[in-house]
Amino acid sequence: MNAPPFHLAFPVANLAAVREFYGSVLKCKIGRESERWIDFNFFGHQITAHLDEAEVDQPSRNQVDNKAVPARHFGVILDWNDWDELLVHIKLYGVVFYIEPYTRFAGEAGEQRTFFIQDPSENFLEFKCFQDKAYIFKAE
Repeated sequence: MNAPPFHLAFPVANLAAVREFYGSVLKCKIGRESERWIDFNFFGHQITAHLDEAEVDQPSRNQVDNKAVPARHFGVILDWNDWDELLVHIKLYGVVFYIEPYTRFAGEAGEQRTFFIQDPSENFLEFKCFQDKAYIFKAE
């Protein structure tokens, strides 16, 4: 079954910086926009950056693999090779990793690679891939 695209709206402090980050660094096509929001094609899904001058609370962290994973984040699961290509591309822009790329469950069922970055408004994003996509929803 093909999943329908999801929509996610999130707060940002600076639309110009966010436009550059999502448009150039992450290669997301820009859709509709106004003075206070921008739609992006985020790997086939619609995300909308809404200008919000109020301070956004930083999310709590949970320990996963001895790393402080932000409880509030979003991202995408890519194909193995697409993940590699994105990683190379964002390194060209000098993106700082919140959690460096690493492999979980290496050589085991459910092997996956992941990394976390932040956009210019400090929203956390996770990019991951699975060696075998059949393990995306398995509870093992």
